[in-house]
Amino acid sequence: MGLMTFICSLLGCNAQTDMFKSVGAEEFRTVIADTATVLQDVRTPEEYADGHIANAVNIDVLNDNFQAEALKSLPKEKTIALYCRSGRRSKKAATILAQNGYTVVELNSGYLGWTKYNAQIEK
Repeated sequence: MGLMTFICSLLGCNAQTDMFKSVGAEEFRTVIADTATVLQDVRTPEEYADGHIANAVNIDVLNDNFQAEALKSLPKEKTIALYCRSGRRSKKAATILAQNGYTVVELNSGYLGWTKYNAQIEK
């Protein structure tokens, strides 16, 4: 299982794992419409500032303190919905959070797929 997650994180696969759920833009819209879901943008602060999904909170998965910051600020009793630019970094973040007991759904096509879906963004 770990090898598959690693390969998918490198290639941006849309593979489903037992650790977290990977969905397309249409299903992601439904997931984040639930007020019990926390929307997390795991891109860089610069990418986030250029545009993000409404109500998303930003914690950069490439930052060395990602895990500590996420564990401190994200509630375990809620579903965490993650996205990045293309889906690679969100799979990395989803794995980290799932390994720490979170229920995670990630946008397999990332922000690029979201904007192609014609979904709303904010700046």
